[in-house]
Amino acid sequence: MADKLHLDQHISQKFNDELEDIRNRALLMGGLVEKQVSGGLQALLEGDSELGNQVVHTDHEVNSMEIEIDEMCNGILARRQPAASDLRLIVTVIKVITDLERIGDEAEKLGRFAVDLANSSELPAYRKELRHLGDLVESMLRDALHCFARMDYEAALKTAARDDDINAEYETLSRLLITHVMEDPRQVKNVFNITWCARALERIADHSVNICEYVVFLVKGKDIRHTNPKDISKSLFS
Repeated sequence: MADKLHLDQHISQKFNDELEDIRNRALLMGGLVEKQVSGGLQALLEGDSELGNQVVHTDHEVNSMEIEIDEMCNGILARRQPAASDLRLIVTVIKVITDLERIGDEAEKLGRFAVDLANSSELPAYRKELRHLGDLVESMLRDALHCFARMDYEAALKTAARDDDINAEYETLSRLLITHVMEDPRQVKNVFNITWCARALERIADHSVNICEYVVFLVKGKDIRHTNPKDISKSLFS
């Protein structure tokens, strides 16, 4: 990685500790959300209603962590009035935890659908395809969090670019599910549930892209949201 932030070069050691603390707490929240997504997908694919309920209940913990970290960030802003990279770090943490909370909401949907599908007498179709989509999304979320942990903007750009593959996988699965329900209308409820689960996974990938974009903002000071991929290099190095 060509650029590196230094969070331990302030006169005040307490300020150093505060910045490192909010970053570590955001990473801890990320780990919890990652576990929530993994559990939601597993519950869905294995028809595990107990695990599905655990995923649903975990969302309360995720929400509490977002509120706690947000309050800590606001406190630092008020007391320290940070500038430059310190301000970018705090803004990035606030944005990252917002997306993590929304990922948690999508994982909660997976848990709820897992409970519904586990209680169904019919096994939903296309679990194999859903697993493949889920694996891609889990990998992207994990790598996005690693990029944030390492503050690696180059890896963040590569991770964000994988969203195209996930979108293509989601569209393929959606077409397969539509075809299936046309062939067997009795499966309409289960198929729609699987469709919403696929949509939740696709949204998790979108939020992972956001996290990657925040990493670029943190390290390079450039906002690349809504930027054409072909223009990103020009934006970063101009």
